[in-house]
Amino acid sequence: MHEHIGEAFQELTKYRREAMQSRFDPSARPAPFKEYPDKPVIQLPEPATVKPASLRQALGRRCSVRAYEAKPLSLDRLSFLLWAAGGPRCRESGLLKRTVPSAGGLYPIETYLVVNTVDGLEPGIYHYAVRTHALERIVDGKRGDALAHAALEQSQCRTAAVVFVWSAVFGRTMWKYGQRGMRYVYLDAGHIAHAVALSAASLGFGTCQMAALFDDEVNALLGLDGQAESVIYMTSVGRPV
Repeated sequence: MHEHIGEAFQELTKYRREAMQSRFDPSARPAPFKEYPDKPVIQLPEPATVKPASLRQALGRRCSVRAYEAKPLSLDRLSFLLWAAGGPRCRESGLLKRTVPSAGGLYPIETYLVVNTVDGLEPGIYHYAVRTHALERIVDGKRGDALAHAALEQSQCRTAAVVFVWSAVFGRTMWKYGQRGMRYVYLDAGHIAHAVALSAASLGFGTCQMAALFDDEVNALLGLDGQAESVIYMTSVGRPV
């Protein structure tokens, strides 16, 4: 028995050659998408209209930025960032191919936005509907202060143009991979956050990746149950001071 739960997690989710058995039921797969059909929908511009800098330039610019100018983010640039962070790339054999990798192509991560200052969007909390590349407004009004309070008073949540908040629908991955799938969920979130960081840098914006947060408080802001779906990561985006 491990004294610390983190060490126990690492040990108990190891793959072992003598215990490699696949037992998942294909008919029991959870819904692959989450949508809010009763909420207002804002269709996003085509991301192809934005012309980013080169990958080399973006890699050279990327750093953690916590102080932002009081300038709004344009909707076309937000659209590009959302597309880069797991948006639709193409369809093959009826499957939606995306811009980031995911274990087994299961995509357990949902993207929410806490919007402070974005042209064309009212302040509030939005959910990204990946199938239609659109936003669904689920909470009205400014929530930057509440998010900062729930994120250990990290002020960038108040001053950023927008904060990406990522949740995990754990069953989408664990349905196939069992407890091992918990590892994959967090790797998937890292792929997405890095895509946002580089894409934002390519447009001249700064980001700060945040995992220090009071989970249940952020879940309450988003209306999540904290069990089947729970917040796991965040990134602020804005114009650096």
